[in-house]
Amino acid sequence: MTDKAVAPPGWPAEVRPPGAPDWERTAVVWLYDQCPPDYRAHEVLRRHPVVLARFAVGHLRAAVDAARAGLGTVRADLRDLVPPEALEGAVTAYEVEGARLVRSLRAAELVEEALRGRRFSTRL
Repeated sequence: MTDKAVAPPGWPAEVRPPGAPDWERTAVVWLYDQCPPDYRAHEVLRRHPVVLARFAVGHLRAAVDAARAGLGTVRADLRDLVPPEALEGAVTAYEVEGARLVRSLRAAELVEEALRGRRFSTRL
């Protein structure tokens, strides 16, 4: 049986599968894209990809929580301030962004697991 780099469902398309040549470099690039730009200033994040992954997961969890909270209050917060179509647009934006953030969080969690040494296998 040969070792083959396998990416699990939910793995980010921009990141090579764990164990593939140069996979960690592609993971770092993708993880930085999930974080605030100021994270690039911290040497510890540049030197230790698993630390960067931990920061990215924390940031994305907070973003998911913020999107859920915003969705829960947007109608009450804005109903007297914007026309109905703008309010519905805001609701839709929260729903779309929230779903994207949940997918990104799951992907970042998988990348973090791989950086911690987990390898994934093909399911039959």
